[in-house]
Amino acid sequence: MAIQKEPGQKGVSWSNIAVGGIMNMVTTLGQPLEVLKTQMAANRSQTMWQACKTVWSRGGIVGAYQGLIPWAWIEASTKGAVLVFTASEVETASLTAGISPAFAGLLGGMTGGIAQAYATMGFTTCMKTAEITRHKTAATGVKPPSTWAVFADIYRREGLAGVNKGVNAVAVRQCTNWGSRMGFARLAETSIRKIKGKSETENLGAVDKIIASTIGGALATWNQPIEVIRVEMQSMAKSTANANRPAKLTIMNTLSFIYKENGIKGLYRGVTPRIGLGIWQTICMVSLADYVKIWVKGRQ
Repeated sequence: MAIQKEPGQKGVSWSNIAVGGIMNMVTTLGQPLEVLKTQMAANRSQTMWQACKTVWSRGGIVGAYQGLIPWAWIEASTKGAVLVFTASEVETASLTAGISPAFAGLLGGMTGGIAQAYATMGFTTCMKTAEITRHKTAATGVKPPSTWAVFADIYRREGLAGVNKGVNAVAVRQCTNWGSRMGFARLAETSIRKIKGKSETENLGAVDKIIASTIGGALATWNQPIEVIRVEMQSMAKSTANANRPAKLTIMNTLSFIYKENGIKGLYRGVTPRIGLGIWQTICMVSLADYVKIWVKGRQ
């Protein structure tokens, strides 16, 4: 939905705004938290401090941005627009139909999450995880291959199915991620309005919106086991490194493998950095997106 131009003014579109917002999100705090979370989920015996040291050993601050270029940027430049468009349309239609803001947010987030997973995130998430976990091969004395060598090898051996490995787990994660984030955030906004005596039509202040998004982002990490399963499915670790690891991974046998190897705690490895990541993403893609929508409407 493009903004109408004034004489001599350059146009701005929803796609520009969505892409710019999520590119900013991933390039600032997003990727370092993603790398730390993935490191802990893939190496479930590590503490957070050990994971931080491992990430730092890959080149200092550069290690914290591993996988940013090109995969995270490719993912960010596409999934933001898909999420914003889909979630916004579904949420608006739901509110028009008389559904409560919290449930409308839940439906919008779930639909947007599924859409972005299958439309854009399958291969980029797989390649980001491969990039972060490929250094496991260094433990065997073999020099880790380059990013593009990893991509070419996977594509040559397994085709499109290989580079989209774990996409179903990604879809389940994104569905529950954004459904929970938007649902809990809208529920928190409703509660804040009631506490402050505001009606549904009155806008909340920036601090209130950030508080609501913080609550939504933090509570949405209840699905961390899905994320750990996704990381394990996309990890570059070979099945020969662990005789108990299934050669052909599915969501259910990966869940069983992780539980047998690490117990219930293993399914929640990396939840702390993911809470930070979830809060940051929800602030950017819910609170900030709301302000952007208001600004766009005012410029039309």
